[in-house]
Amino acid sequence: MFYTDNANLFSATRRSSLDGDPSQPVLDTSAFGHGKDMVFEPTLRVMKFIPSSWGQTAFTIKLRGFVYAVNPEFSQTGIYLEGVHAFNPDTAIRLRFFTAPDQLLGQANVERDGIGLQDARVSSHIGAVRFDKRLSDHWEIQLYGRAGIRRFNEPFAERDMFLWAVSPRLVWHMTHHARMVIGYQYERGLAEGRHHPEFHEDGSYVQHFASIAFEADLMEHLELELDFHYERNNFTTGISEDELHFLGGENIFLGSGRLLYQVTDNTAVTFTVQRANRNLNSELEHIQAFNTNVGLGVLYRF
Repeated sequence: MFYTDNANLFSATRRSSLDGDPSQPVLDTSAFGHGKDMVFEPTLRVMKFIPSSWGQTAFTIKLRGFVYAVNPEFSQTGIYLEGVHAFNPDTAIRLRFFTAPDQLLGQANVERDGIGLQDARVSSHIGAVRFDKRLSDHWEIQLYGRAGIRRFNEPFAERDMFLWAVSPRLVWHMTHHARMVIGYQYERGLAEGRHHPEFHEDGSYVQHFASIAFEADLMEHLELELDFHYERNNFTTGISEDELHFLGGENIFLGSGRLLYQVTDNTAVTFTVQRANRNLNSELEHIQAFNTNVGLGVLYRF
């Protein structure tokens, strides 16, 4: 259960990670949803292990929801399908498919044809592959790539997006009880609007996403996770009438921390804090938005 001071940005902040969806679109200029809210985040993960002579394969299905108390129209579901094959203890490959259907982003103004404010909705469908290789007792390398599409509802069809990304990560196993992950992701997004300048909107972008994470066992039953992310989005539109993107860019700083206490072999409790700062600048627009999320959770394995 989370408290958030910006319902409009909550899901984007929660999904911003190297293995998440750091380029999830948001509407900083939405007509509603910027207020405080309580959000229930249920997650169900089912795993099946299949050993063979070529190694061990694990199949995972995960359902993750965001249920808003004050702004229920923002409630949404994410579905993750993943297969991981470990050839040996040092080498593994994982395939993942993620979909988040019909997600409400907020309300935006449709300038063409005098339509006015409309709900902006997006469905994301993204596939990813990651190769993990343990180089030594202390070092591990991960190579990651993803590609997918985002489909918007009809009033915002020019925002439909094809995206692809590549990401190298380095994992430092400092001790048996602590590790650090350093990663960088380059992503390219190509919007349908680049083919239709008459709509005066092209959200195409180049994204640079850098992340550093620290994980440690503080005590026998207490774990700590600390993360810091920096995201830079450079908009690539050549449409001068696109006031939000022309000659523009976006800087996002996000920090988070989580404590996990193992109560029993099957039960744990968590405490999470996140803080995000978003700054968008273009030739005619300057938008600054903040988001703080504080949550308590329970994990149960059966």
